[in-house]
Amino acid sequence: MTHCKKLLVTGASGFIGSFLVEGGLERGMEVWAGIRATSSRRYLQDPRTRWAELDLTHPDRLRRQLEQHRAEHGGWDYIIHCAGVTKSRDRAGFETGNYLATRHLVEALTALGMVPRRFVYISSLSIFGPIREKDYTPIRDTDTPRPNTDYGRSKVRTEAYLQSLKDFPYIIFRPTGVYGPREKDYFLMAKSIRHHIDFVAGFTRQDITFIYVKDLVKAIFAGIGKEVWQRAYFVSDGQVYASRTFSDLIRRELGNPWMIRFVCPLFLLRMLCFVSGHTARLLGRTSTLNPDKYKIMKQRNWQCDITPLTEELGFRPDYPLERGVKEIITWYKQEKWL
Repeated sequence: MTHCKKLLVTGASGFIGSFLVEGGLERGMEVWAGIRATSSRRYLQDPRTRWAELDLTHPDRLRRQLEQHRAEHGGWDYIIHCAGVTKSRDRAGFETGNYLATRHLVEALTALGMVPRRFVYISSLSIFGPIREKDYTPIRDTDTPRPNTDYGRSKVRTEAYLQSLKDFPYIIFRPTGVYGPREKDYFLMAKSIRHHIDFVAGFTRQDITFIYVKDLVKAIFAGIGKEVWQRAYFVSDGQVYASRTFSDLIRRELGNPWMIRFVCPLFLLRMLCFVSGHTARLLGRTSTLNPDKYKIMKQRNWQCDITPLTEELGFRPDYPLERGVKEIITWYKQEKWL
């Protein structure tokens, strides 16, 4: 009898995590959604989904939870660690939610003899920061990361930790901008265009890359299927876009409403992000516009070399940007977001 592979997806209630759960189920895996007690299950409705409540920020509690799971169900063949923090009021929040949470999980798995066959970590292209901005050439895995955001620094520190572990079966994926149904930041752009405003950061050339969420899932499961060992991959659809291409495609799918394109000078954008971020911090909230976000929007070169992904994993994207945008706008309308 063929063994049904067991998969744990941490951060399963999130945008990418929910699609990873679906991807595992579609491939006939026994999928455990790793969630917090307070996590939404809105996009985890498949009755085949199993549940694993995990508190990644409290190592003692996490170890007890894993011990109980091992006693009742055994371990997992594969773990995709998608849980993490993309917005935080301060640097400590990123360190806790990204670096420490990963370290707690890995240390508990190791101590309990629950290390999976492969441990997939979802990192980010942003760990490299604003490099190759003079010649606009693709960022390569041989480049030295120079993150300039708290988010990027927490991610690169996590990668360094995993890479320091001898014989630990990690695979790292570094996606560029991930878009798709259920995602809220790119949705704000669609909402703004629906209200006749497009917002562009800065006047100088900006090369942008994207990956549709279903293509990211495809790449990750290709890595699991090939059982690659201690490798890191950039993930994009392989194309490079001008800064206005995404908004132009959104506008077309919305029926070409009249639109004013406001190009915000970077100095003004910096002030807006500073005021918005610090106001939110004083109110105990997070804000889409913040000093970290400014640095991301300021970056001019988001090209990355996906040759290893295509040659080693055989990855070919199914969703060029035009197809992906069409699908997300259809979804936004169906869900009454637009």
